[in-house]
Amino acid sequence: METSLEHPTKEIKRLQRCINDLVSVLALPAMWSGADPFRVVSTLLDSLLGMLDLDLVYVRLKAPLGEAPVEVVRVGPSGKPTASPPEIGEALNNWLGDDPQRWPPLARHVIGNTDLSVAPLPLGLQGEIGVIVAGSQRADFPQETERLLLSVAANQAAIGLQGAQLLREQKRVAHELDRRVAQRTVELAAANQTLREEIAERERSQRLSSTGTFSWRLDTDEITFSEELYRIFEFDCDAPVLLEQIVGRVHPEDIPLLSEKMDLARRNINDHDYAIRLRMPDGRVKYLRTKSYGIRDRDGRLEHVGAIQDATEHRRSEEALAKVSSELAHVTRVSSLGALTASIAHEINQPLSGIVTNASTCLRMLAADPPNVDGARETARRTIRDANRASDVITRLRALCSKKETTIESLDLNEAIREVIALSLSELQRNRVILRTELADDLPLVTGDRVQLQQVVLNLLRNASDAMSAVDDRPRHMVIITEREEGDRVRLTVQDAGVGLDPQAMDRLFEAFYTTKNDGMGMGLSVSRSIIERHHGRLWAAPNDGPGATFSFSIPSGPASATGAHGLGAIGTPAAKDAKRVQGNP
Repeated sequence: METSLEHPTKEIKRLQRCINDLVSVLALPAMWSGADPFRVVSTLLDSLLGMLDLDLVYVRLKAPLGEAPVEVVRVGPSGKPTASPPEIGEALNNWLGDDPQRWPPLARHVIGNTDLSVAPLPLGLQGEIGVIVAGSQRADFPQETERLLLSVAANQAAIGLQGAQLLREQKRVAHELDRRVAQRTVELAAANQTLREEIAERERSQRLSSTGTFSWRLDTDEITFSEELYRIFEFDCDAPVLLEQIVGRVHPEDIPLLSEKMDLARRNINDHDYAIRLRMPDGRVKYLRTKSYGIRDRDGRLEHVGAIQDATEHRRSEEALAKVSSELAHVTRVSSLGALTASIAHEINQPLSGIVTNASTCLRMLAADPPNVDGARETARRTIRDANRASDVITRLRALCSKKETTIESLDLNEAIREVIALSLSELQRNRVILRTELADDLPLVTGDRVQLQQVVLNLLRNASDAMSAVDDRPRHMVIITEREEGDRVRLTVQDAGVGLDPQAMDRLFEAFYTTKNDGMGMGLSVSRSIIERHHGRLWAAPNDGPGATFSFSIPSGPASATGAHGLGAIGTPAAKDAKRVQGNP
């Protein structure tokens, strides 16, 4: 009876060892997470060498961009083969060749002075990453369980190496992006300040040299221009001004407005204040501001008098300033996304790893005899699902990175917030942030620019996360709340449990270039407040009763929450006291 049980006992032990080895192989990615390719390879070779009692393990990695390939060799405790690592690499490369399709599955090969059974396995579906070769002096190598372990290890290594290569490229791109963003930010900030100074100087001087006066006798249509007004209209100063000349100089699209104002003036309806354009003979357009009113002379005759200001340069400066502000907002948004590079890479790596694994599984199922068509079909569906997940991440990223004109639309603020959370979630988890959302179910739609509002939300989330980075004595809780407000308004609130706010710095929080971060630019909150103000809203901060701080913004719901592209730049600045409003009492 004992003799009959001996073989099953050995088989059970062999299977238990195989399962333990398989678990060890599957745990390898946790050891090399975030490591460089050389560390991934070294960890893999050391593990296989001891796990399978091999005499030789060799890895060759194809390097990108024409760099020299990477070769790593490990020799077992027996010290055989006795050849040097370069000799081993040359012998294996000559034997394998460059075409993975022609690699023999197993061969007996003399390396140095040692006869080995060697088995190559491609790294990647077509060996595009490289090759791993395992060798043993045993004649029965590799057995079925050893080949299974080698196959799983090769697949895990391929995923790890792809991740390491992608992470290295992401870091390179992030570093270059940070450098360009910093340089462009300085340039745009300087241009922004110059434009502001020019506009302020023109406002201080009241642009007296660009304002002319006129009078118009309504009974005779006699018109008198001042010298400056002749210059603005570019009429001959020695010739009388005729009503037909003025009408002919006005932009065709503004003639109905001029006709309406002239009709009101003839009916003695006074106090007109309106903007109108001129189109000059060479095609140039001038923007004018007109203020006029009616009077009667001693004989009771009606006369219309007023002043006309040439506001063309002022209009161009405003447009230039709006363009620079838009550029600065875009640079700030891209800078925030640059800091999320590792998070975004993780979000893309997960479905990509699934794609590689499912594709490998599908190939094995199709290569079986008979082929497992149903299983291959299911793994193909999973591959498509993971590809769609990666595509969704890229779509959200492209939307936030896009540089385009202001787009005004009705949007669901809750949906926009969820998209930002999806991009930021991995970074928040890496920073051990516990995120909770309380998004109102009955939240009305708002009207505005989706990307700009998402930029504000992204900035508030990152600031809250950064404020808790040094907190270790309590949970790092973050809460995002949306709710209705009185007066058809919608409020978003971001609460954190971080270091809180310095009362002495409250008035400077939203100033450009003011920051409490060592690596911050000090533009995030300044740009965010500008965006919210252009949406007829307000953004403020307040300390919590306990640890941390609360940042909130409130914007109108419905069509009145924003205007067109030009209108978004014409919103006044709310009182400074808004920055000190406390949560629940704006």
